Amino acid sequence: MAEASNIYVGVAGYFGKPDQTGKVGIFRRAAKGGDWKHVLGDVQAFTVFVHPGDPEIVFAGTNDGVWRSTDRGATFTRTSFPDARKEVWSFLVDCRDPKKMLAGASPIDLYRSEDGGASWRKLQTPALATHCTGPFASRVMRLAQNPKNPDEIYAALEINGVMRSADGGETWSDCSEGLIRLAEQPHLKSKIVSDTTAEGMLDGHAVTISPAAPETPIVALRMGLFRTSDHGKTWQDMEMRRFSPITYGRDVKVAPTDPRTLYAALSVAAASHDGALYRSQDGGETWRRFDKVQVHGTIMSIGLHQHDPDQVYIGARYDGEVFGTQDGGKTWQAMPLPGPVQHIYSIACG
Repeated sequence: MAEASNIYVGVAGYFGKPDQTGKVGIFRRAAKGGDWKHVLGDVQAFTVFVHPGDPEIVFAGTNDGVWRSTDRGATFTRTSFPDARKEVWSFLVDCRDPKKMLAGASPIDLYRSEDGGASWRKLQTPALATHCTGPFASRVMRLAQNPKNPDEIYAALEINGVMRSADGGETWSDCSEGLIRLAEQPHLKSKIVSDTTAEGMLDGHAVTISPAAPETPIVALRMGLFRTSDHGKTWQDMEMRRFSPITYGRDVKVAPTDPRTLYAALSVAAASHDGALYRSQDGGETWRRFDKVQVHGTIMSIGLHQHDPDQVYIGARYDGEVFGTQDGGKTWQAMPLPGPVQHIYSIACG
């Protein structure tokens, strides 16, 4: 199935390195091989997202709102998005209607589309407490919908924890108090850019929900992977240190073809030179390293094909590092972006 697939990578600048040079935007490559093409270079791209119901449609979340392709990423145009220069970091397609979507932004805001992402309207800004103040505005990094109760949606926030909606994204409640309580444990304290040692437990990067366990969302944080079984009131440490020497959780995703298979991107820190991809085939109870490569940057994103379980890709932050397998992990291929580029934030395929 790789013959009919493309790989997409989103590249953006990195806070703290304002003088860095290199290309940003979206790169595209045929999964079967060939050269990378720089298909969107006008904006920075924090996320790239293939519509799960139609691979012709690809979205870029950028520093200027939402851009969309209707030709499998060959060209992109800016959508009818209401706010100029708004950073968009995440997308979600409603499992009940492929034309209905949410986009998550920075500073924390949500936008809704009801026409397949052609146009967007801003929803009411979530009324959340500010638990952690850092050098950048908090971001809606990932959105996940409960397949059993689609009105329930969770959002991972960098660096403000987790929030939950019970009405399809119209209003949101804070789910961070349980994370803050866990941060009282010495091994879960972390303070880098703020004045609170709860910062590490509030540094949310991704959230996912398996159809096999729809009432148990899993969030990837700086301090590892955590899950809740009571709608975010309390959180349990999945204790990834039992399986991995590195536990910084940057991404976590359920395999679209198998609800009991999960993938987690683990690294040392946000700016590190090591990382690994782990896989669980029992719903997150046990994990084993899945990749067979050595990255030289934090693994920022996992790309999973909607219908082909053999295709798995990872993007590491520095130097355009992209690796992938098309035979279910038996062999891996390096497919670096043509440099110089800035920092990889997202990878997708379809």
